[in-house]
Amino acid sequence: MDKAQVIASLAGDLSATEQSVDAAITRATSLVQSMIGARAALNVSPVVGADAQAKALEAIAALAVARQAVVACHEEMAKDHRRMGYGVYATGEDKGQTERPKTTGEHRLRAV
Repeated sequence: MDKAQVIASLAGDLSATEQSVDAAITRATSLVQSMIGARAALNVSPVVGADAQAKALEAIAALAVARQAVVACHEEMAKDHRRMGYGVYATGEDKGQTERPKTTGEHRLRAV
């Protein structure tokens, strides 16, 4: 596996992680919306389910913190990428490529 493939695989994993966190935030906010809608549809007091709704909102706050951490990770990886002199692989500009190498997901880097 050459450098471009390793970098593309890592970039693909980073992108997938960012998308997963965003999807989790979307799902969690939909849950809160459903909880409010269900309470209203059942004509139940706002007190019912308040603790569960508060926990769901705590989960959303935790996901927001996780998203900030993933974005910070992305920024740090971009700095390292430039610092190591790998150029711009995302657009393939440094080797005359027209598109980024495909991410297979088969090869994962592991810390030892």
